[in-house]
Amino acid sequence: MPESLFQKVWNAHAVRTLANGQTQLLIGTHLIHEVTSPQAFGMMRDLKLKVLMPHRTFATVDHIVPTNELVEPYKDPLAQAMMDELRKNCAQFGITFFDRATGKQGIVHIVGPEQGITQPGTTIACGDSHTSTHGAFGAVAFGIGTSQVRDVLATQTMALGALKVRRIEVNGKLRPGVYAKDVILHIIRLLGVNGGTGYAYEYAGSTFDGFSMEERMTVCNMSIEGGARVGYVNPDETTFAFLKGRPYSPNGADWDKAVANWRSFASDPGCHYDDVVKINAADIAPTVTWGINPGQGITILENVPDPAKATAADEKAGIEEALAYMKLKPGAPIKGTKIDVAFIGSCTNGRLSDFREVAKYVKGHKVAAGVKAIAVPGSQIVALQCEKEGIDKVLAAAGFEWRAAGCSMCLAMNPDKLVGEQLCASSSNRNFKGRQGSPTGRTILMSPVMVAAAAVAGSVADAREVFSVS
Repeated sequence: MPESLFQKVWNAHAVRTLANGQTQLLIGTHLIHEVTSPQAFGMMRDLKLKVLMPHRTFATVDHIVPTNELVEPYKDPLAQAMMDELRKNCAQFGITFFDRATGKQGIVHIVGPEQGITQPGTTIACGDSHTSTHGAFGAVAFGIGTSQVRDVLATQTMALGALKVRRIEVNGKLRPGVYAKDVILHIIRLLGVNGGTGYAYEYAGSTFDGFSMEERMTVCNMSIEGGARVGYVNPDETTFAFLKGRPYSPNGADWDKAVANWRSFASDPGCHYDDVVKINAADIAPTVTWGINPGQGITILENVPDPAKATAADEKAGIEEALAYMKLKPGAPIKGTKIDVAFIGSCTNGRLSDFREVAKYVKGHKVAAGVKAIAVPGSQIVALQCEKEGIDKVLAAAGFEWRAAGCSMCLAMNPDKLVGEQLCASSSNRNFKGRQGSPTGRTILMSPVMVAAAAVAGSVADAREVFSVS
């Protein structure tokens, strides 16, 4: 019987079916960082357990690391303590740690792919919601909680219920000024933030076939924002070209064997899907959020909703809550909304191609007076590549602060935070209440180029107009 990639990977890693109907699943690769691992290691010590397969676990520091401070000890004693704890745990249990001194540190979902650790046909788990990023390579990748981090460290397995599979096809060519970030915001708007509950999303169609790996990662990254546990793209020549020559990729004769194996995991023609959604790429426009979850999005040319026009009571209440928090007027255009902060970075949009695209358009422009603009590379390697190409200088000349690698203002578990009711144009993945560090801070999600346009205009703007994108 023809099978989907999800079914193939799941079956290849299934150890046994448990009494409760869940599957005990072998985890091929385990990624950890400083926030969700300390308690897991503490439980390991309490139970006098060893890490079963330390060679399958890789660590980096990203969430708490300050992006404007390199010398230790850090000003924040908690950040320093978490850094020290991760170093201690990795040394004691024999885990590879991409520390800042290695030149390979960065956001875990950027480090894994650039090191060649993320590979097709495997299962990947990490104590972070956006682990679905790695599905861009044809892996089944998902976020887990701290107790599950412990389970994977101790047994290299965890218990998980099987998922349904929804194929989301996007076909055609995107219009100028429309990016992968717009594609996933459009999908979440269409299907809802809970639309993917119980599903793995398989992204396909000619648009995804033509996407770079970095574009695929952007879409897979936000699968979780649509309620899906997993999001993936079938591996192809683009995947293999990206992985070739990376530090942890196979080489020599092993490379050819690996590619043949990876290729075999792609979904078979005629396999069963529980649902199929088809989208015309030409229907997607530059998209921004207006509310307090990633599903509350509109195109840059639309007005924010008017709760008076809502057809259901719960919908009306949701719109009213979001508009009250965001301080937006019902029915008003989103375009022209004043911003205070512009943030380019995160595991969604902190890669080399993101900064290249921004630099291409922002060159010769200046950030508007009164706007604080920061650009944060997703890894030390991304930073080095940007600096070699002079991208950092282009952004600095435009008025952006060029920072060191880290999660930064995406979730503000570090000094990069909003203050008071500041409104931030952000290339990150979540616009929840208080997400960026202030309990009253406001976030509007958009693509990196749209963030740059907002920074230059001083308000939410159409990058196609600001930069004459055509």
